Amino acid sequence: MFQAESRAATGPGIMIPVIFTATIFLSASLLFFVQPLFARIVLPQIGGAPAVWTTAMLFFQSVLIGGYLYAHLVTRYLPVPAQIAVHLLLWVSALCFLPLAIPEGWRYEPGTPAVWQTLALFGLGVGVPFAVLSANAPLIQFWYARSDGPSSDDPYFLYGASNLGSLAALLAFPLVAEPLFGATLIGKGWAMGFVALGAFLLASGVSATRGSGWTPVRAEAPAAPVGLGQIGRWTLLAFIPSSMMLAVTTKISTDIGAIPLVWVIPLSLYLLSFVLTFTRRPLMSLGVLRIFYLAALGWLGAVFTGLSGAHVNLYGVAGLIAAFFAVAMFAHTRLYDARPDGRHLTLFYLVMSVGGALGGLFNSIIAPVVFDSLAEGGVTTLLAATLVLSKEMRLTRGLATRGAVAGAIAALPLILAVTVFGIADWLTLKLVMFGLAAVVAVLLRRTVPAAALAAGIVTVSGTYLIPDGDIFRDRSFFGTHRVMDGDGMRHYANGTTIHGAERLSDYSRAKPQPLFYYHPNAPMARVLTSDIGRSAKSVGIVGLGVGSLACYRNEGQDWQFYEIDAVVDRIARNPDYFTFMSACAGDAPTHLGDARMVLAAQEGLKYDILIIDAYGSDAVPMHLTTHEAMQLYLDRLAPDGVLLYHITNRYYAIQRPLARSAEALGLVARIENHPGRPDVDPGDTASRVVMLARSEAALGDMASDARWQELRSDGERLWTDDFANLLSILE
Repeated sequence: MFQAESRAATGPGIMIPVIFTATIFLSASLLFFVQPLFARIVLPQIGGAPAVWTTAMLFFQSVLIGGYLYAHLVTRYLPVPAQIAVHLLLWVSALCFLPLAIPEGWRYEPGTPAVWQTLALFGLGVGVPFAVLSANAPLIQFWYARSDGPSSDDPYFLYGASNLGSLAALLAFPLVAEPLFGATLIGKGWAMGFVALGAFLLASGVSATRGSGWTPVRAEAPAAPVGLGQIGRWTLLAFIPSSMMLAVTTKISTDIGAIPLVWVIPLSLYLLSFVLTFTRRPLMSLGVLRIFYLAALGWLGAVFTGLSGAHVNLYGVAGLIAAFFAVAMFAHTRLYDARPDGRHLTLFYLVMSVGGALGGLFNSIIAPVVFDSLAEGGVTTLLAATLVLSKEMRLTRGLATRGAVAGAIAALPLILAVTVFGIADWLTLKLVMFGLAAVVAVLLRRTVPAAALAAGIVTVSGTYLIPDGDIFRDRSFFGTHRVMDGDGMRHYANGTTIHGAERLSDYSRAKPQPLFYYHPNAPMARVLTSDIGRSAKSVGIVGLGVGSLACYRNEGQDWQFYEIDAVVDRIARNPDYFTFMSACAGDAPTHLGDARMVLAAQEGLKYDILIIDAYGSDAVPMHLTTHEAMQLYLDRLAPDGVLLYHITNRYYAIQRPLARSAEALGLVARIENHPGRPDVDPGDTASRVVMLARSEAALGDMASDARWQELRSDGERLWTDDFANLLSILE
């Protein structure tokens, strides 16, 4: 290892910290700007699912490990001039991947796991440039330690500049770049910044080689070795805030929408927590921070266990973000307190990156396989709770045995309550589970690893044992799925939103009645039962749901469905869950995959009615709402065909960008805000639908229906595949 010697800045050396600070600031800005940028580029290719960002974070965190490992190895075995030459060569190779774009010929394949396709897409599109950027933080700090700059014996101050650059870039993307510029122009600007980075890297490298500290010298006293226990502690302290950030982001994306602002706010706070804690002057004492931490754990536990309700409103979202920030601050304060000697700097960063990547691996890969709900948030909350009990986190075989035995004993009352005594009350059993987990954690508080293991056994046992009343529950890349009975109806929920229901009394009927958005009184049903609906020969439905609309099919009509999630198709076609498809359109095909891609490949196809009804929870995929998307739908529509958009939503006025595109394309546009009559019929709920056609005559008897109001454009900027600003249409 090459040892630096402390020195004071003189003459030209005064400019050295300016050069290095500018280099690491620019590198960090590019590193974190490209994350939401490329995720925004990829999002339409994978159906706009919230899991795109979670998977993206796994990719970025994994590549970060490679970057830190590369930095650790080259600084250990190569002299500084060789390090500079190798790194600049890698930078030149990364230029071949600019500007950023989807690899030519890439296409989503429904039969292949979406998470692996997403990881491959990121690897092919941005892998090499990101790998180069990911190595810069530890590498530049190491070079500074070999320069003649002031405080070169303690280069940790550059980490603050790195995090400030990261934070500035993250906030600039959704608040400045995305609202003002398209993805193509943003990508070109990023590429220019990456090119400029080469000059800064060269300047930093030259400064390091001209310094008096780059020549290998023998250290006066070797640094204390780093043990496995210390590495395990760093890993845990890095894992918890990483996993919690992703769990919070997934929850918010499910309820609000998968947009860059939702992604970057938790990530920005994650980085800000490093800025505020990796300093010799902390913002607040650990004792004060512990109080906020405990309150945060309480709210996180309530949200992730469902005690606060299935859906989190905007105030709940704010509380969720604040709670996550408290967790990140507490964990990173503990991490900074556990930092090693500066000579182990690259190892420290490498272990930190491994802990962060393990959080991404747990949330993106393991949790969807192990859990059928968003249970990873609850598991991480429980793990985070162990941090307040003790400073010791070393796991030995004896502690593992003690934790496993204690956890099994503590879980026994819960197991007996469910399996022997038949207690089925969800809330009571949840409270018992948390009570048992808390008791065993407190009893083992002097040995945190054993306490964490025991409490985890209790929680996981409860997750699998406690009945939730669901007939079916599953989880896919595109969201969570639940089928449950209530109020005389069987409901299907995607995320936190009900997307279809059937009366239990209708299961014996030859043709069940559609409910909720698809009720006979609702706009879509009235179009399908009108003159234009009865005369239609072909109907396309983008978004299957439970297949409610199928029961408006008339004899001789050709109906086709488009659905990106195979789990939804299995639910809709299983008569044990819902009978709309089996009773009314069992022979109608479902085209699996992103609707835009599938429709684009179906040249020559013409529908008389095309309905866009594809969204997960309350998140409407923007790429199905753009100007180019509407043009594609018109290409698949007969000359006198009708295009319907179902845009019922808690938060967004989707009719605004639709009206702009309709005006630009010369279409007749109508909108109906159906109030519903739940007081008369619980199955008749409110819905909002936009209807478009090339002429008013094509609307048939709907043209004279006063419930359909004229939809006018607000004259604002068109939504395109290159530009779409979801924040601008918040209601």
